[in-house]
Amino acid sequence: MAFQQEPPFSHGQSAGTAVVLCNLGTPDEATAPAVRRYLAEFLGDHRVVEIPKPIWWLILHGIILRTRPAKSAAKYASVWTPEGSPLKVWTQKQATLLRGYLGERGHQVTVRYAMRYGNPSIPAVLDELKAQGITRVLIVPAYPQYSGTTTASVIDAVASWSLKVRLLPELRFVNRYHDDAGYIEALTRKIRAHWMHHGQAEQLVMSFHGVPERTLHLGDPYHCECHKTARLLAERLGLAKDRYKVTFQSRFGKAKWLEPYTEPTLIALGQQGVKSVDVVCPGFTSDCLETLEEINMEAREAFLHAGGQQFQYIDCLNDSPDWIRALTDLTERHLQGWPTKQADDPMALKESRAAALALGAKD
Repeated sequence: MAFQQEPPFSHGQSAGTAVVLCNLGTPDEATAPAVRRYLAEFLGDHRVVEIPKPIWWLILHGIILRTRPAKSAAKYASVWTPEGSPLKVWTQKQATLLRGYLGERGHQVTVRYAMRYGNPSIPAVLDELKAQGITRVLIVPAYPQYSGTTTASVIDAVASWSLKVRLLPELRFVNRYHDDAGYIEALTRKIRAHWMHHGQAEQLVMSFHGVPERTLHLGDPYHCECHKTARLLAERLGLAKDRYKVTFQSRFGKAKWLEPYTEPTLIALGQQGVKSVDVVCPGFTSDCLETLEEINMEAREAFLHAGGQQFQYIDCLNDSPDWIRALTDLTERHLQGWPTKQADDPMALKESRAAALALGAKD
């Protein structure tokens, strides 16, 4: 395998540090062709679908990519903003704010965002950083709970890029922060602020993205980490066990996924006489198709149709100051040991030392 051409280098150039905030991804446009390209990359990842490749290739290209893009494009269109995909808009804002918060704390780092699938891709962003002279990179996935389908796939993308690079930067990865105190506190304050303005519903439903159940039995910690997040959040909110439920959404295919499923749970609550629910998605740090369309549109309609009277969706963390502070704290901890703060001016230090010695001599 041939290595990529290294960017120009001059002796004495300063070494830089970068943080890359990685999210799942999004189509470039809310159109069937764009969605088809996105789904081909997303569903073609063996981390996402563990069916033998020859069989899955036939299913994916022979059926799914022929039928699903148009339907998915209509769903994306229902949540698309003038600035583009909500997930991309929020992730970009988070990266910008993270850079500002780190700068206020004295860190001189470059912050970029990247998408595991779609644009800007992880390889493209890493190429850009290398060209800028970056020699240390911290990868921060936007997934609080670790899963082989998400976090590990980000690491795969970085590893695949590294196979083509001769001079690699130092690399660090954040694997999880499902029980991080700042993350839990940001969620807590988000929910309490919602309750202050809209009142508290009879039930709080915490909906996490689903994965096939078999991954749990094969050693993936995602299920356990979701439940720990939910338990810690409920404790901070002072909720009794009968006042909240943990569910899983976004099923795909006929295999059994983690249960209980979100929409059937909401239907059951409506049929049981529960009149009001609040729904929050703690596993998503940015609002996206799965929260804005699947939860706030489809799940809302299902609950109300089943007899419920009030459905309140609580926004994701997005650009809330509590979350950006927590993200900054998390990033700062993982940057420890790297020279990210401006070095002291040697001349200023010499003058300060001389002044101290002179003062000591007078005493």
